[in-house]
Amino acid sequence: MSGRNRFGLVLLGLLALADLAAPLLTDGDHPPMSVAIGTAVVGLISLVLVAFAWRGRRWALAPLITLRLASALLAVPAFFVSDVPTGAIAAAGVGVAATVVGVIAVLLPTREPVGAR
Repeated sequence: MSGRNRFGLVLLGLLALADLAAPLLTDGDHPPMSVAIGTAVVGLISLVLVAFAWRGRRWALAPLITLRLASALLAVPAFFVSDVPTGAIAAAGVGVAATVVGVIAVLLPTREPVGAR
């Protein structure tokens, strides 16, 4: 696993930790508590998958990427729903952008010299 791949896993892990805090940060309306709890569940599962991927279990990457993209999609309504606080919109934008960067970093091919294995 390359340094870029590890950077991607760290970034996705930090986003998963942020997801875990969603029920504590909501006012009950932005996001709704049901969305915050769903986000926290996605975060918890993502953290488990990050741990497996960090240990070289490549099977964990597909579900990890799927969950992180799902989490980013949960933030998209913040851009279109009225009365969403500006801070929540900014956080959603940062989260979506960081998710894209993390997923790309995880998917970048590793550069191992020929015969390194």
